[in-house]
Amino acid sequence: MAFETANQLQGDSKTYAVSPEIKKFTLSDMGFVKTNAGNFQFERTLDPEDPYNGIKLKIVFKSDLKTFKMSTITANGLNKVNIFTNKNADALVEQFNFLMDNFVERKVFVRK
Repeated sequence: MAFETANQLQGDSKTYAVSPEIKKFTLSDMGFVKTNAGNFQFERTLDPEDPYNGIKLKIVFKSDLKTFKMSTITANGLNKVNIFTNKNADALVEQFNFLMDNFVERKVFVRK
């Protein structure tokens, strides 16, 4: 998946774009970690029943904070997952929306 200025999860009706007010310290506050390449990566489980082996939300910002990529992946990170058609869709989507609402509120993303 390439870095884009706006992204949408498979099955989601909402698109998220990089906020013009994004700051590096906000990313650190929100749990992003700086990678060896200088990018900022966020990876959290969405599954409240299985926090270690559950489906994860992964977001990576390019070091210039102008583009990002976003996906939901399996616990080992090898396969993408559509949380909207999953058997635990209600809990996964609720947790995803909670995280994204926080990102929008903290001016990391804007909802389109």
